Amino acid sequence: MNGKALVLATLAICTLAGTAAAQSTVSIAAKFAWGENVGWINFRDANSSTQGVRFNPNLANYFSGFAWGENIGWINFGDGTPANGTAYANVNGNDFGVNYDPATDKVLGLAWGENIGWINFTVPGIPLAQQPTYDTNERRLRGYAWGENIGWINLDSLVDTKFVRFDFRCSPADIADDQGTPLPPFGNGGIPPLVNNGVTEGDYNCFFSNFFDAQPVCDIADDTGQPLPPFGLGGLPPFVNNGTTEADYNLFFSIYFDGCPV
Repeated sequence: MNGKALVLATLAICTLAGTAAAQSTVSIAAKFAWGENVGWINFRDANSSTQGVRFNPNLANYFSGFAWGENIGWINFGDGTPANGTAYANVNGNDFGVNYDPATDKVLGLAWGENIGWINFTVPGIPLAQQPTYDTNERRLRGYAWGENIGWINLDSLVDTKFVRFDFRCSPADIADDQGTPLPPFGNGGIPPLVNNGVTEGDYNCFFSNFFDAQPVCDIADDTGQPLPPFGLGGLPPFVNNGTTEADYNLFFSIYFDGCPV
């Protein structure tokens, strides 16, 4: 990239406020990657996890949000709005980020570190087994990314839970794992050994055990019935969201029997 692109990328990450807030999909229990020269990198907790890294292959084939390295600062994975709507082009600072190729499970593209420059997820020069990938069975990252100024970042550390896994929903009705435990941020549902196979009886049980107490886990729509992010723009003005209401009930049962994804 040229100097102009670098300036643009730097401006894009100067403040977290420039990125729309949405809950990180990174697991509460597994959120770290290891930089050989920079230490642990936290993929989840930016701005109380509202601006941490986000990825859900049921919704889009690209990442967004920020990771945080105590020794290196913010790392921008993309703004969530690739110019073509499908993948970041990574040809200039206006349209950069990390992509996912569902045909190969490879993780590709560029992230931008405010103090360290570009981190490259497209590294064909290393063995195939070490290239960045998304493990669809374990919902976790594998392999290594490369930063010209910081060296290798290990996405697949075997130290306790120090790796990056994703706990995401497949539809607004997917509010719990198969045992009925609410998914993050309202519970630790889906975190192994518990499993989440999409919209199941567990979601049904969770919804009814919490709806009449107006618990936030059931708040999946605004007052007009429009799904809340990341599945819709519910709640944005002029629409309002007064918590768990009849609109949430109606949305849940209008999509529950469709399964996952919707």
